Amino acid sequence: MLALLRQRNFGLLWFGGLLSLIGDWLLMIGLPVYVYTLTGSALSTSMMLITGFVPNLLLGSFAGVLVDRWDRRKTMIISNALLAVTLLPLLAVHSQAELWILYIVQFCSGVFSQFVYPAEQALIPLLAGEEQLVAANSLRSISQNFSRLFGSALGGLLIVSLGLNGVVLLDALSFLSVCVMLALMRLPAHLQPREDLAGVAVVEQKLLGAWVEGLRLILRLRPLIIIFAMRALQCIGEGVFGVLLVVFVEKVLHYGAAVYGSLGSMQGIGSLLGGLFIGWIGKRVPSARLLGVCAFLFGLIDLLIINVPLFVPNLFLLWALFIVVGIPSLGMIVGMSSMLQELVDDSLRGRIFGAFQSVEALMVLIGMGLAGAFGDRLGAPLMLNIQGSVYALSGLFVLLTLAGTTSMLQKTATEKPLLQEGD
Repeated sequence: MLALLRQRNFGLLWFGGLLSLIGDWLLMIGLPVYVYTLTGSALSTSMMLITGFVPNLLLGSFAGVLVDRWDRRKTMIISNALLAVTLLPLLAVHSQAELWILYIVQFCSGVFSQFVYPAEQALIPLLAGEEQLVAANSLRSISQNFSRLFGSALGGLLIVSLGLNGVVLLDALSFLSVCVMLALMRLPAHLQPREDLAGVAVVEQKLLGAWVEGLRLILRLRPLIIIFAMRALQCIGEGVFGVLLVVFVEKVLHYGAAVYGSLGSMQGIGSLLGGLFIGWIGKRVPSARLLGVCAFLFGLIDLLIINVPLFVPNLFLLWALFIVVGIPSLGMIVGMSSMLQELVDDSLRGRIFGAFQSVEALMVLIGMGLAGAFGDRLGAPLMLNIQGSVYALSGLFVLLTLAGTTSMLQKTATEKPLLQEGD
C-alpha cells in the first residue's frame, strides 16, 4: 500500500481527501452540538441533519451522469471550491434568528458533495490501476476511519474552544487544500478525459436520457443487480441500526451516552486495523469473495454484539466486539467498491456510483422509518437481530451467486470491464 502513496497522483488524491474528511468531521460533530446548544431542540438538530441528507437521495444518480461527461479532476476541484465558499454564510449565524442560513448551507453543501463521491470513485482506478484496486480502496477506507477517529474527537473540543466560526473556517480550509492537491496532479495523456466526454454540458444526450440509460445498464449485468440488491437490504439495516442502537445501549444494556459514543470509536479502530489487513492481502483474495466473506462475518459478529451482552454484561467485551466488527465492515466496503470499479468501464463509473449513492440514501431512510414504526412494538433486540441476520444471509447469497464472477473479474483486471458504454 505504501507504494501507492508514493505515486504522485494517487498520493495527492489520498492526502487531500484525508484533510477534507477531517474537516468534514469537525463540522459534522460540531454543528449538531452548536444547534442543540443554541435551540435546546432535538427537532431542530434532526432537521438540520436531514436537510443535508436530502440531496443524496434526490441528486446522487443525476450527479453521476454529469461526472461521466466531465473531467473528473476538474469536477472535484470546482466542487470542493464551491463547498468552501458555501460554508462562509455560517459565519453570520449567531442566534436562532439566523438559523435559516444554516439549513440553506446544509442543503447546498449536500448538493455539491454529490459530485465529489462518484468523481473520486471513477478516478481511483485510473490512478491506481486495476490490479491495485483493493489496496487503493483500503487506503481510502483507512483515511475515512482515521478522520472519523481524529476529526470527531477534535470537533467536540474545537466547537467549545473556537466556536462555530473557527470550525467553519477550518473545514473551508480543508476543502481548499483538496483543490490545491488536485491542481498539482499531472495526469498522463492516456488518463485525460476523452474529447467527446469533456465539457460543461451533456452534448449528445439529455440528462434524463443518460440517467435512464445508466439504470438500464445496471439491470443488464447480473453481478451489478446482485450488488445493488444486497446493498439496498443492508442499508435498510443500517437505518434500523442507526436509530435503535442508542435504544439498545441505554434502555436494554443500561449504559449511558458516553458508552454509546465510544462504540463508534471502537469500530473505527477495528476498521483501521482492517484497512491495513485488507490492503496487505489485496491481490490474494478476489473482490467478490472478499465482499461475500466479510458481509457474512459482519452479520455474524453483529448478532454476537446484540446477544452476548444480554447474557454476559461486560463493557470490555462489548468494546472488543465492536473493534472486531470493524475489520469485516471495512473489507465489505472495499470489496463492494472494487467490484463496481472492475465491472464497469471508466465512461460509466460516475453514473453507476451516483446511482449507488442514491440507493443507499433511500434505503437508509426506509430503515429509519421502519425502526420508528416497529421499534417500540418489536423491541430493539429483535429488530437488531433481524438486521444482523440480513447481513449474514446477504454475504452467503453473494458467495453462492457471484462465485463464478471471480474468474471474470480477474480477467477484467488485465483486459477490459464487463460493462462499457454502447454495450
